[in-house]
Amino acid sequence: MMQVFNEAPQGIQTAPHEPRILAAGNQVSVREINLGDVYDKSSLMLAFLNGLGLGDTFGQNWDALYDVLTDPEQRPARLALLLCYHAQFRRRHPRLNADLERVLLDAQTEAARTARSLWLLSEEPDSDTRHW
Repeated sequence: MMQVFNEAPQGIQTAPHEPRILAAGNQVSVREINLGDVYDKSSLMLAFLNGLGLGDTFGQNWDALYDVLTDPEQRPARLALLLCYHAQFRRRHPRLNADLERVLLDAQTEAARTARSLWLLSEEPDSDTRHW
């Protein structure tokens, strides 16, 4: 089985089984972004604020998100974003997701340009008992 952290990040990839354990073994920091409760742009920004442990200075807009993800002072050189409930989010909020994915992929490209790695891992937790 291909090990996602052995390869350069390529777009939004399906999270491997036990991503945190695999990441730890590969010196990759993992930040979990819970998209399960996102219903608009501001709750999306809040999900990133919480997941990335950002302070009140976070601008909560697309440019600020890009800046935070590409700032070598704030981010480890090998970072994986675990996008929890990403498929659900993409189905429910296609337009918001398109904007989000553009920012994430731009940040991933910029990271690669500066010899850093930003993995974008889509995860659907197994024990999901949510009812919509």
